Amino acid sequence: SRCAFVFLFCGCFDYPPDCLAVLPIYAIFGESHSTGRERERGRKREREMSLDAMLQQYGGFFNLVMASTLAFSAVLLVCRNRNKRHSSNRALPPSPPRLPLIGNLHQLGPLPHRSLCALSQRHGPLMLLHLGHAPTLVVSSAEAAREIMKTHDLVFASRPPSTAAKRFMYDYRDVSLAPYGEYWRQARRICILHLLSSKQVQSYQMVREEEVASMVTHVSASSDRPINLSDVLVGFTNGIASRVALGKKYSVEDGTSRGFRELLAEFLFLLGAFKVGDFVPGLAWVDRLSGFDARLEKNFQELDGFLERVLEEHHGQVGNDHSQEENNNSFVDVLLSLHNDYDSLGFSLERDSIKALILDMFAAGTDTTFTTMEWAMAELVRHPQVMKKVQHEVSGVVGQVALVHEDDLEQMTYLKSVVKETLRLHPPLALLVPHESLSTVELLGYEIPAKTRVMINAWAIGRDPVSWERAEEFWPERFADSSVDFRGQHFHYIPFGAGRRGCPGIPFAMPVIELALANLLYHFSWGIPDGPRGEELDMSESSGLITHRKSSLVLVPVPRFPSARCI
Repeated sequence: SRCAFVFLFCGCFDYPPDCLAVLPIYAIFGESHSTGRERERGRKREREMSLDAMLQQYGGFFNLVMASTLAFSAVLLVCRNRNKRHSSNRALPPSPPRLPLIGNLHQLGPLPHRSLCALSQRHGPLMLLHLGHAPTLVVSSAEAAREIMKTHDLVFASRPPSTAAKRFMYDYRDVSLAPYGEYWRQARRICILHLLSSKQVQSYQMVREEEVASMVTHVSASSDRPINLSDVLVGFTNGIASRVALGKKYSVEDGTSRGFRELLAEFLFLLGAFKVGDFVPGLAWVDRLSGFDARLEKNFQELDGFLERVLEEHHGQVGNDHSQEENNNSFVDVLLSLHNDYDSLGFSLERDSIKALILDMFAAGTDTTFTTMEWAMAELVRHPQVMKKVQHEVSGVVGQVALVHEDDLEQMTYLKSVVKETLRLHPPLALLVPHESLSTVELLGYEIPAKTRVMINAWAIGRDPVSWERAEEFWPERFADSSVDFRGQHFHYIPFGAGRRGCPGIPFAMPVIELALANLLYHFSWGIPDGPRGEELDMSESSGLITHRKSSLVLVPVPRFPSARCI
């Protein structure tokens, strides 16, 4: 399944000499940005590609595979016992029993962040699993997360390999998934200085406000009737991302066999889908026979063709006298302007790097932003008193206006607390993007070898009763007059990670989330169709790269002011 990078980054395993580390974390930037119909197709694909479903669908096939590899398993067991004698003097973290060949894969379940949290309660906050051939250290406490992302930040600054990430990101030419090294440092510097700087983010304020106004108008047309708010939020975030990254919207057929939105949905799904060869390299042929490899390659070729056309469209615009206009201030244009600027960068920014960085924008920013807004609205419907308190605050700040503007957001402290509480309970990436150790290190009394993979369970850490009062409750007041935030200094609250590999896109995402919520709550009150109480709303999660709601959020918007009907 697309379990928030658990599968994605435990991939491409050679049988490592030592172990892998996983930190359970339920956080960053959900289901792919798609229409309601595409969204349901995505959920169907997730069910089809989950480990449990694959075992059911291809049960006979996997029985054959297992039978044909018994001898191989026996050899592995002999080698493992031999290695165990040689390494008995090392203090490794506790580990649950595992099966031959698949290790602990069968224990992940449909929602790995929950399964790993339950396992960690029995085996401790540092827990060694074996996902196929990959020894994996699961970290489930704030103390252990601090050791990984602060005390030993440099040691754990790299990323493990992944077949899908390597292909989609042009041999790791992005920032999010690239291994630690000189290229990663330079690419990250480009993103921070040229794409995500305060000045650059501020330059997109008009785009954000125009897309919010369009969204409010769309919702107003469905006043007092059920509306698929998930679909609305997907269109909103896709609109902003497309205009900012590509210079214009690509919401309809664009000359490819499929529209850009569907291409993007498929890309995000495949990036985190379960791939047999990523766990058991000797069984990589299963991915070829099942059609997974062909499906991945088809999507890559279509995306690459689309991005090539975008680059060609923008190539002639770079450097003209109107470079500050929206169409010439997109990420594509900024990156193209740096393409041959060797003197400034110190290296050549290749065409594949530009395409990888653009895809990074969508992979790391769109789904996570959308799913945070979706979970926030779901929690507010379940807690109507909290919704009323936010509405009172927003109205008190802006009075009677046609639209809440970004300049008003700084005064909305309770709204910000609602967003923080949503990220605590529903981090977009329940399991943070895995880290990989560059050298052997001692961690809380255990030896963690070089090339160990580490994942952080933000979901488990964000609900740890040791760190949080009323840990399972939606209680935004906990952040009132609190200095705790999501910028990586408080390790019991890390929805966006921390340290060198922390998410650099926070300044871009937060204005989008806060502006959208402020306007949706200012103009409308929200309820569930057909009269059920808010607390009865289904809050089930879907498995995947991003932790979405299992079902679309269908609500009834009721205008609070007559003007909401005619914005």
